[in-house]
Amino acid sequence: MRAVLCKAFGPPESLVVEEVPSPQPGPGEVVISVKAASVNFPDVLIIQDKYQVKPPLPFSPGSEVSGFVKAVGEGVTQAKPGDRVMAFTTYGAFAEEVKTEARRLLPLPPGMDFATAASFGLTYATSDFALRDRGAVKAGETVLVLGAAGGVGIAAIEISKALGARVIACASTDDKLAVCRQHGADETINYLTEDLRDRIKQLTGGKGPDVVYDPVGGPYTELALRSIAWRGRLLVVGFAAGEIPKIPLNLTLLKGCSIVGVFWGEFTKREPQKFAGEMRQLAAWFAEGTIKPHISARFPLDRAVEALQMMAARQVTGKVVIEVP
Repeated sequence: MRAVLCKAFGPPESLVVEEVPSPQPGPGEVVISVKAASVNFPDVLIIQDKYQVKPPLPFSPGSEVSGFVKAVGEGVTQAKPGDRVMAFTTYGAFAEEVKTEARRLLPLPPGMDFATAASFGLTYATSDFALRDRGAVKAGETVLVLGAAGGVGIAAIEISKALGARVIACASTDDKLAVCRQHGADETINYLTEDLRDRIKQLTGGKGPDVVYDPVGGPYTELALRSIAWRGRLLVVGFAAGEIPKIPLNLTLLKGCSIVGVFWGEFTKREPQKFAGEMRQLAAWFAEGTIKPHISARFPLDRAVEALQMMAARQVTGKVVIEVP
């Protein structure tokens, strides 16, 4: 089979596509014939040895995949060859076949194609856990979404709207903000051409947002926190800007606010029953048409490097998908 390989840590252009042996499932494992895999920002970090997970070399990046079950290992009863599934693999998905633990599989909801499935689980489940569980968003509240045109950002917009919240979307270009409005954002801020704090103040009548959804980090975190409402919640989702901000803790005292960590991967391990309920709600919203991933580009496996370069350059709107015919 063919696979995208990271043989030495470095930028996307250091990756190669080569023939490798097909994986064989061990006890509790399955092998998936890959139909689609989506690109996420951690994929860019993991190939540069900048992510908390550090796989041994060589390895394939790719953490979110969909396809058919090809083979199952000893003791696997929840899946069988031919099943249409999606999975969270942490790494390994940018290949024609990938091996993973059976517990990481989810069946495709009715009516969901492979590209959508590969773009659905990680982004929407992360945002749902952030907003419903960690942020306790309520109808009528205002949610400020940083990096709103990315995969998790668009998911955060749609889920916030499903919960009855007002959404202010922040992104770096007017084209990206137009996509945010298409997915339900009530107001938008271009934080490269507008003063973020002044615009937040205008759009909230001086009150500030009740919840800040922050997958970006960098300089925007503190600006958003200084604008947050009394008893607001800042959701720490990630650091796509590359810089982990150092927050003056006196701001939490002055605002009576909370800084809340969102570690979705650990949540799925520690609270599997709640995670299963989360996925049922997301599947129901998808069936209703309330949520739907925005796929802005598709690449074949041989052009996976281009997909990762787009993500590294922050040129992605919504999701980019690698498809395997």
